[in-house]
Amino acid sequence: KQIEKGGPLTVTHKEITRYFMTIPEACQLVLEAAAMGNGGEIYVFDMGEPIKIFNLATNMIILSGLRYPEDIDIKITGLRPGEKIYEELLADGENTKKTYHEKIMIAKSRYVDTENVEKQIIKITNMNSLTQPLEIVSSIKTLIPEYISNNSTYEVLDSKK
Repeated sequence: KQIEKGGPLTVTHKEITRYFMTIPEACQLVLEAAAMGNGGEIYVFDMGEPIKIFNLATNMIILSGLRYPEDIDIKITGLRPGEKIYEELLADGENTKKTYHEKIMIAKSRYVDTENVEKQIIKITNMNSLTQPLEIVSSIKTLIPEYISNNSTYEVLDSKK
């Protein structure tokens, strides 16, 4: 639509990348994973290589018979709160186990102390509207240490590696 209107195309960040998969391929992988499952497994799909959105936008302009930046420009709008420059397909501390299908792996997750998780959930649910948002998010991050608050006010809680 942005090309039809004469531009500019909007991209949030020049280095932002995303994975793409066709709907038929995604459906086939989901059905295949469902058929191989024994119960409780977390499946991870090989999504191929990430695509730079800026390059995709440039190619869309060219494929439309136009020239970048002469005919249509690309405007960088900036990351939205919580938006990541690149996607991570597995959280830290996890690895994968191969299956008979080359594009389907099983995630091996870290050990979770269910008693501690239950205590943390009770603590969070007992918080009220007077509790500072930073304290609430900090408690949630205790439950999900892999979560990184990219591009938000809660980045101060992220441990830098």
